[in-house]
This record gives sequence, C-alpha cells and structure tokens, in this order.
Amino acid sequence: MTSLFDTLKLGDLELKNRVIMAPLTRMRSGQPGNIPHALNAEYYAQRASAGLIISEATQISQQGQGYPATPGIHSPEQVAGWKLVTDAVHKAGGKIFLQLWHVGRISHSSHQPNGGVPVAPSAITPSGMVFTADWKQLPYEPPRALENSELAGIVADYKKAAQNAKDAGFDGVEVHGANGYLLDQFLQDGSNQRSDNYGGSIENRARLLLEVTDAVAEVWGKGRVGVRLSPYGTFNDMSDGDPIALFTYVLEQLSARQIGYAHLIEPRSTSAGGNDAVLEEAPSTSALFRKSFKGVFLSAGGYTRENALEVVEKGEADAVVFGRLFISNPDLPERLKANLPLNRYDRATFYGGAEKGYTDYPFAAEKAA
Repeated sequence: MTSLFDTLKLGDLELKNRVIMAPLTRMRSGQPGNIPHALNAEYYAQRASAGLIISEATQISQQGQGYPATPGIHSPEQVAGWKLVTDAVHKAGGKIFLQLWHVGRISHSSHQPNGGVPVAPSAITPSGMVFTADWKQLPYEPPRALENSELAGIVADYKKAAQNAKDAGFDGVEVHGANGYLLDQFLQDGSNQRSDNYGGSIENRARLLLEVTDAVAEVWGKGRVGVRLSPYGTFNDMSDGDPIALFTYVLEQLSARQIGYAHLIEPRSTSAGGNDAVLEEAPSTSALFRKSFKGVFLSAGGYTRENALEVVEKGEADAVVFGRLFISNPDLPERLKANLPLNRYDRATFYGGAEKGYTDYPFAAEKAA
C-alpha cells in the first residue's frame, strides 16, 4: 500500500515524500522591482523537507502582475534573486518548481506597463476588489479584450519566463491555469466570450493553455512541467457551463503530452486562500477527473492529515498539496509522519510584512528543546 511518506517518481526526478508545498502568494518580494531576496530564501529553505516546493505565483511579465510585492521572473535582477532561493533550497536538500503566472483581468492599471488597463480574453469586469500598487483596495477596472495577434506574444512571454526559471536554478515549472487568472479566464465560458479560434468551443478555449504548456515543455522537457487547474473554482468570479466536459478534455490533452503532473484544486476549497471555508459536500476532483490523466496526479485543498493519508493509500492522488499548514509548519512532513501537534497559522500575516508569520514559526524540534 502506498503511503504519503513514500518516494515518488516525477519525470526524471525522485521526490523524497508525497507532501507537496502549495504555491502561496505572500507579497514579500524586494522593492522596487519585485525581486526575491534573502528573507524569501530563508522561508523556502526552511520548508525543504517537502517532497516538492511549488513556488508562489510569479508573474511572467509586467503585464502579468496583479498584486503588490509579488515576485517576477522577467528581469535579470529577478532571476538573480530567485537564484538565492533555489541555491538555499537545494543546499537544504529540497526540490523546487517555479509557478508561472499571468493574472489577466485580476489586476489594476497601477501594476500595468504605462498605466494601461488589464487584459482578458473578453472585456468582462470581475466583481470584487483589487489591490493597487500602493496597497489600496478599489473595484476592478473594465479589462481590455486581447487581440488575437497579441496571444503569440503572451505564449512567448511564458516561454521566456520558463527559460529564466531554468537560469535561476529551478528544478521545473508549473503553469498556473487555475483560480481565475489569465489561462483559466480563457478556459471557462463565464469569462471567455470570444468568437475567434480562442473562444467558443472547448477545444478553442483550451488552446492558449495548451500552447503555453507546449512552449514551456520545449524549454524544460515534458517531465519537468506541471499544470494547475481548479475545476468548479469560483474564486475571482469564475464559472463554466459544463466543467466536467471542459476539464476532462483539458486533462486528456495534458495526459497525451505526458507532462510531469496535473495539480488539481478540490472544489471544496474554492476560495484560494481567501478564507478557511471547506465545502465537504462538493464533488471530488479525483473521483471526477483522475481517470482522464494518466500521469502523476496532485490534489490540493482543505486536507487534514487523515484524509491526506487516505487519498494516497486509495490511489485517488499520488501526492497531496498543503498550503496554510505549510505556512505555519516549516517541518510539515516530519510532523505529519510522527503525528505531532501542528502550529496554528495567523491569517493576518499571510500577505505582506516581513519575518512575522513568515520565517518565525517554530520547528517541532525547537518546541521540544
């Protein structure tokens, strides 16, 4: 019987366990320039006991930014900053992938090149509030629908970012196709009402995500690429008329490409870090979609020790991705394996700030000393 603490083959990598650190936006990059720095390196190195660390979402271009102080991977200074992080993680015995991110319409003109409006598949304004570059919260601005002729440039930005991630010393990349950001906006018909070859049919709406996946695989090789998806996710005003058909098609296409892994967020946890609500009656992605993807299947969202152990033992997922528990427990795999008490996380320190709530959570060994 497979255990959460067994090794896992991921392409040509061997992960030391199946406890994965989720991509977690923390808004602590160095300013100006959104550059990773020594504090970020310390934070990630503390968590190197994970089978795999997936970095916080990292914008592939200035146009791709939507929140203040999130890191980029499009300038030489950012690449050098991330090299501090990957060196620290590798020295601590860990493995780390970079999550590639374009927020699309979930942005504000204060983040955009030359103060332009955010871009989207269609000019549909999301509900809710956005953080400006100076941390104010304002209603979303109406986005601009991307021209068909611009999309090849966005694919090229992803490919360049993938190369920059390789230059920065990462072990692979994850394409962020979830949580209502640009690639998810193209996937789902609630945000994509285009009439060209990137809109309408499921095949057309999936086109941009698959082009991006193919482009980054040219840089990394298929086994070093993962894709994150959020079927049934409602975060950032998302919806689709037939999510089972849509995500079955996407996963079958990704499976045919033999990418390293598919990373699915459970519908019970749709708030993407916005709150702690877990909808236990929501459908299970592993039950709905596991058969559509033949490779390594990662599941994230609202996991406890007990249901993480169970989902791996039953083969419903190959590994479990933890977010909030990894924030407050840098040694989470050891704590889970020994069934030790877990530190409580402090939601007030999730976004922005410095050491507090970031690098100051104690290890179990420190508490015992």
